[in-house]
Amino acid sequence: MTPLGARIRALREERGVSLKDMAAALNVSSAYLSALEHGRRGKPTGFLLHRMITYFNVIWDEAEELQRLAEMSDPKITIDTAGLAPEATELTNRLAADIGKLDVEDLKFLRNELIKRSGRSR
Repeated sequence: MTPLGARIRALREERGVSLKDMAAALNVSSAYLSALEHGRRGKPTGFLLHRMITYFNVIWDEAEELQRLAEMSDPKITIDTAGLAPEATELTNRLAADIGKLDVEDLKFLRNELIKRSGRSR
């Protein structure tokens, strides 16, 4: 599941909306919407994301959060470490090999540490 998929599902469940009803309202298939929620599809187009924001009628801050989550929701990311320090390549390869073995708390710790050290906001 991607960060955007998890949030879309939570919004749907909070509002008591079925996958089928939301898909029909957005003019997409329920299979596509399910795949998007479960991370089997990449991030939606900007147009579809805007339609989702409108569908949920969220406030500006939450709309911006959905846009941020969409940017962080590519389930098939590729990392090019050419020209970076050897440690970057090693870290990338270790992460690729072991990410499935990490529990949620470990993942959150690593994510937060990267955010803190890179000086970026969440």
